[in-house]
Amino acid sequence: MSHVAVVGAGIFGVTAALALRRRGHRVSLLDPGPLPHPLAESTDISKIVRLDYGPDDGYLALMESALEGWRRWNAEWQGPLFHEVGVTFLARSPMAPGGFEHESFTRLVKRGHPVARLDAEAIRARFPAWSTGAYVDGYWNPLGGYAESGRVVGRLLEDAQSAGVRLLAGHTFERLDERGTRVAGVVTREGATIAVDRVVMTAGAWTQQLLPSLAPHLHAVGQPVFHLAPADASPYQAHHFPVFGADIARTGYYGFPANRDGIVKIANHGVGRAVDPSSSTERTVTPEQTTHLRAFLRETFPGLVDAPIVATRVCVYCDTRDGHFWIAADPEREGLVVATGGSGHAFKFAPVIGDVIADAVEGAETPLLARFRWRTAAPAGRSEEAARHLGQ
Repeated sequence: MSHVAVVGAGIFGVTAALALRRRGHRVSLLDPGPLPHPLAESTDISKIVRLDYGPDDGYLALMESALEGWRRWNAEWQGPLFHEVGVTFLARSPMAPGGFEHESFTRLVKRGHPVARLDAEAIRARFPAWSTGAYVDGYWNPLGGYAESGRVVGRLLEDAQSAGVRLLAGHTFERLDERGTRVAGVVTREGATIAVDRVVMTAGAWTQQLLPSLAPHLHAVGQPVFHLAPADASPYQAHHFPVFGADIARTGYYGFPANRDGIVKIANHGVGRAVDPSSSTERTVTPEQTTHLRAFLRETFPGLVDAPIVATRVCVYCDTRDGHFWIAADPEREGLVVATGGSGHAFKFAPVIGDVIADAVEGAETPLLARFRWRTAAPAGRSEEAARHLGQ
């Protein structure tokens, strides 16, 4: 089998490395480190695992497979890193056709999932931390929850090494080793040349910097993330404060129950602001964003309005124009596959995304790869990821 270099050890990279190794390939996984990389999109205390995808039946079907994968990993790992506490999506006005909540609910019901519609009274009774009467419609989905994302990446890196993946932490990608139109390897900033048969670029928000030809088609945007430490975390335990989206296609806000340290994480999944992923100054949450959060809390979770913010970060997405992943062979450079464009919603697919990337490396033709194809000729348009229609 071939020798494959995977550049970037985030969730795309480590799952691709594992899938390729399982298929018999030699795999070298490069990353400047430290690992898990603290600036990577896949790093943080938590990421949502949700089936809910508005009108997008394709992602819903893929997530059904991924959810089984999360449960399988929990069974294999010592101590669960996926917490199936359920997910609720609530809206300030009645759900209506075309809206994210309505379309998600309708499709989940059609596929036989046990979702429960909630009116204002049911919301008040079931979720007492929510502002009474502010949200009047929505639903509860017991399938899904959250993953301890940074710890998941760390565990997958251990699994990859145990499977025989050569982990080259401290090796920084400098350029491709190109022989005409063929990619023959990777040259690192540390001076090494790694000769391989194929290169898989899984560098997330840094992809457009490492492959400048993709800069017009991939965009790094930052989203604010807040860790709050309420004096009393009991109102924010998962049984009455599950993973949530709060009128998300309009507000962008989503969040998580208190974790084992009593931290409630709330973040925004909206349009975001353009950032340079390598800039430390652009990775700072702004006073304006903090003010906006406090206003949201006042309207939605009054008990958290004065909760101390103990940590913030800017989660940097690698956005494609249409919000779909970019997993494809470069049509102009033989031996190069690009797997990026997570667009802020890729982590939940971790149990299945590695095999999608491995299929691309092996030249398979699948409906998923047709969707995630190389599309430099695609016109600009709004994201098709329905939860991110805010302001578009």
